[in-house]
Parts: sequence; structure tokens; C-alpha cells
Amino acid sequence: MAQGEPVLVSACLLGRACRYDGRHNRDAALERELAAQGLAAILFCPEEHGELGTPRPAAWIESRDAAAVLDGKSRVVTHEGRDVTAEFLRGAQGALDTCKVHAIRLALLKERSPSCGVATTHVAGALTSGRGVTSELLHRHGIEVRGIEGRRE
Repeated sequence: MAQGEPVLVSACLLGRACRYDGRHNRDAALERELAAQGLAAILFCPEEHGELGTPRPAAWIESRDAAAVLDGKSRVVTHEGRDVTAEFLRGAQGALDTCKVHAIRLALLKERSPSCGVATTHVAGALTSGRGVTSELLHRHGIEVRGIEGRRE
């Protein structure tokens, strides 16, 4: 990537096979946009940083929203009911720490993720409006978050 202003980017959007199912969401349009704008992508996967591994069971916010998870009023659970809140929080904090270290002001995150979703995420097993845990934490700290669906050519 170009050597310019750093931006945090969900690693799966730039081809890293780190989705829960072991695949990626490579987005060629995003790669071109980053190059055209002279932005330096700092790749990050909150779930891997939180030590969930890849592949891993699908997970979602149990109830309410990501703000409730950050405030200790909800959890993140797998489809099997395993509580993975601590791992999601560790991943979100790692993303925030990375932003601080690199003076990042913009994060381009994978839409529909319980970590990275910006406009849509998963709550109680269903797709719903709202941010994921990482997106919410970054937003709370003044970092602009933009959702990217992925897989554009």
C-alpha cells in the first residue's frame, strides 16, 4: 500500500483469510481507492487479535447493541452459546491501541460483522442496524468509522 496517512482496515477486506469461516472479503475497489488517495492501510482483525483463531464459530451480540457490550450490559456469544465477550473486547481494545500508536483517524471496517460492522451487525442471531463492538469503541474515541461491504471488483 501507499506510504501516506495511515488508516485502519479490516484485514479481511484486503485479502487476509481471517473471517470466522476462514475466508476473506477482498475488495479490489477499496484497494484502488486507498492507492488513489495515497492512504497507508494498517490491516487489523479484532477477532484474531482477541485470540479467537480462524476459523471460529459464528458469533453475535446477545441482546441490545455493541454499546451495551462495552458498558457490561450485554455479551457476545457464539451460535453454541459460548461467551466470547472478553475476546471481542480484547480485539476492540487492540484496534484502538493500534489507532493510537499510528495516529489513525479513520477506520474502514467490514460491514455486518459483530466486531467491525458500522451500519449493520448481528444481534441475537439476526442482522440489525447498529455498530459492532470494535466500531463502537473506535467511534467513542473520536475515530471516524466507515463500513465497507467487501468483495467489490
